[in-house]
Amino acid sequence: MISYEPILSHVVPFMLVVARLGGLFLLAPILGNRFLPAKFRALLVVMLAAAVYPGLSSTVQHLPETTLLTLAPLIVTETLIGFTIGFIACLPIMCLDLAGYVMGHQMGLGLARVYNPHTAMDTDILGQLLMFIALGTFIALGGLEVLFVSLLSTYQGVPIGGVGGGVAPLDLVVGVLSSGVEMAARVAAPVVCIVFLLMISMGFIMKTMPQINILSVGFTVKILFGVGMVAAAIGSMHGAIQGELERVLNVVLDFGRTVG
Repeated sequence: MISYEPILSHVVPFMLVVARLGGLFLLAPILGNRFLPAKFRALLVVMLAAAVYPGLSSTVQHLPETTLLTLAPLIVTETLIGFTIGFIACLPIMCLDLAGYVMGHQMGLGLARVYNPHTAMDTDILGQLLMFIALGTFIALGGLEVLFVSLLSTYQGVPIGGVGGGVAPLDLVVGVLSSGVEMAARVAAPVVCIVFLLMISMGFIMKTMPQINILSVGFTVKILFGVGMVAAAIGSMHGAIQGELERVLNVVLDFGRTVG
């Protein structure tokens, strides 16, 4: 007679591994893209969990007897660990939407908002462009590999079913968010400055030559100069984005090693 006891003893630990990986897929760059079908992401989580679970030590694969009341907090805790890693990695990319909003508002593109599948909401054209650049840079830097390595490192400090005291460090999140906002300001600075100079120039022209209707051409001029500045400064923007993403990925790795 076939005994299923050896298999059943692994069901709950495997579910907790799925929960920790599933938290990573909620908000992490690329993995949390709402454009991907939910069934595809769910199957990918289960597939990755099946690959991760056999590599874990035997001491963390067996849990004490659990009930529904004790299992629910464990699932929430495991999900929060993966969610925290994805949230930290996603912050600098989300801050670029702020940079695009500032640039688009200064150029007069505030009404030209489009749907962004990564955030599942409307965003500015320039914001979406910057996010695509950031996502491409994230992949080129090995960001997906870093996320999975960081998640696997958490099992050393927080085994399956364990509760880490520093799972969601507020100071770390605030620090990453602050640096992300600073990066957004640096990225938007060229366009903001050129539009500011244009507004001063147009005001000077209106005061010295009132017969010229500068407002009729000012809207087009701001867009042309703004787009030109974006094209001219795209290299420096990419450098700022790359530097910030490299720093955040190192932060994610350190978080995975020290959590617990």
